[in-house]
Amino acid sequence: MRWLLGLIVLTLPAFAFAQSAGQVESCFQNPSSCSWENGVPTPRAQAPAPAPVASAAPRGPDYTTVLNSPEPDRRKIQESLHTLDKYDGPIDGNLQSEATMKGIAAWQKGHGYTQSGKLTPAEAAALNNEASRAPIKRLDPKMEAAAAPPAPPSNADRLRELQARLAERRKAAEPKANAATEALVKDLKAYVAADGKGAVGEQFAGFAKWYADTRSAGRTVGDIKPAVEDYGDAKAGTAATAEVTFDTRQGDSTAKECLVFAWIQGNPRKESQAFSCDDIAGVEKWKTGQALKSAWR
Repeated sequence: MRWLLGLIVLTLPAFAFAQSAGQVESCFQNPSSCSWENGVPTPRAQAPAPAPVASAAPRGPDYTTVLNSPEPDRRKIQESLHTLDKYDGPIDGNLQSEATMKGIAAWQKGHGYTQSGKLTPAEAAALNNEASRAPIKRLDPKMEAAAAPPAPPSNADRLRELQARLAERRKAAEPKANAATEALVKDLKAYVAADGKGAVGEQFAGFAKWYADTRSAGRTVGDIKPAVEDYGDAKAGTAATAEVTFDTRQGDSTAKECLVFAWIQGNPRKESQAFSCDDIAGVEKWKTGQALKSAWR
């Protein structure tokens, strides 16, 4: 065969010798790998070898699956941590709370896992399996009852406690509040008896106007009955408010009219004002302006 190939090579045109003997031999052995023109073989260009495929980067631990698992599954993990004494917080399914992550990290440390505070699916399964095999802790009922935290107070309990505190404050303030109100009523009666004369009219301009309007309408003022409305410390001293009812008469008809008196204790009274009993907003605004800390309500 080689003698035949040599004979063929000798008969090829001169430019065929530009190809090496090995290339010519290769073309005869594998004709499809060469192109032929006028009986002269020319090796085809070889395609470059494909670049090596880079190996994929190693994947990190899968924490997302457990973190995004259904809430019952996340609560189960917290219950397992609690069973193994690694967690004593609420069973709320929040695996990213500080207490839960500390519990997970403590469990991971005891088992040689990376202390990430987060669980892979395999770690979560191992944790739950371990907790399911843990012995049930039985406590003495008396000790358990003693260790149990007291139940939070109900709204009714809170209301009763508030009422008890209010009653104590009011009991302590009542003598002074009543004395202040009685002193006011004494001055009001003296003003009426003097038919509109007295210091109380200067202190309570609203009352002086009301009395003048009542007299102009032909009405007279009879009984005066007070009730403490509020009492307590304020920024300028001790503040008091009293609701006073006046019986007014005109002929055979009798009517009741009501005013709220507000003042800071002193001689004379300070920051004193009189309001209609319907003017609740005005009375409350006065209290706010005086920064009244009630010992009555």
